[in-house]
Amino acid sequence: MTDENLDQSPHETAHAASTTTYLTVFAGLLGLTLLTVLVSYAPLGVLHTPVALLIAAAKAVLVLLFFMHLLHSPRLTWLILGAALLTFGIMIWYTLSDYVTRPWLVQ
Repeated sequence: MTDENLDQSPHETAHAASTTTYLTVFAGLLGLTLLTVLVSYAPLGVLHTPVALLIAAAKAVLVLLFFMHLLHSPRLTWLILGAALLTFGIMIWYTLSDYVTRPWLVQ
């Protein structure tokens, strides 16, 4: 090890992404946003919401991986993300189970 590496722990080494990477991801986000607008005008019927959510999930993954630097993060960060997504899923599950089991008055 060199002297300059002795001052850093293994978790402090930063990965600097290139400007080209950021511009490519930004262009992808702009393209997905344009796709969202175009899909909003398409007659998809019941598939309208799932398609919009799929596009939104793709944009969220791009932001998480590149702009929040999750791609080069340690495993503990991935574990925390997994725990947050699991907690969010449980909250959505309980909300939807309450919504589905209510007696609705249909007239």
